[in-house]
Amino acid sequence: MERIASIVRKTKETDIALRLNMDGTGIAKIDTGIGFFNHMLEGFARHGLFDMDMKCAGDTWVDCHHSIEDCGIVLGTAIREAIGNKAGIRRYGSCILPMDESLVMCAVDLCGRPYFVFDAEFKGEKCGQMDTQMVREFFYAVSYTAGMNLHIKKFYGENDHHVIEAMFKAFAKALDGAAMPDPRISGVLSTKGTI
Repeated sequence: MERIASIVRKTKETDIALRLNMDGTGIAKIDTGIGFFNHMLEGFARHGLFDMDMKCAGDTWVDCHHSIEDCGIVLGTAIREAIGNKAGIRRYGSCILPMDESLVMCAVDLCGRPYFVFDAEFKGEKCGQMDTQMVREFFYAVSYTAGMNLHIKKFYGENDHHVIEAMFKAFAKALDGAAMPDPRISGVLSTKGTI
């Protein structure tokens, strides 16, 4: 069964179209109008081995907030739809990822109950055109629309670019692990019989 979702979301602030294949090879075509954010999403797709085509036309003349948050909403929705009823998947995934001087942890539970913990601070206000404050907002939006328990923690790191990139890549690896089918699992991985 193909695990693919296509989502379109249009508001007065953003117009977003996304096609996500959870079982791809890491091919990404990303255009959000925010260069650094494009780079982060390309890294997410490549390291999670997700095929992802995303186009966002947003009110970036205001700032980057609406575009980044709404892309998070759309990505979370696509993840939820592509994974489906979660039968046969591992449910949990985690990754501790180094990038140069930085070290970041990400843990995911595809439990259907959204919860988000973000433990990190940044040195500067921006990376390129992206406000560093928006890193938290993006992952929060993904977590709540996907219905996942998501924890991200910065252990250490001096360069904001490295830290943020490590977060996106760690999330990709953790999500890939959690969404991975396992032939040993019958139904959903829960003693309750549902997630």
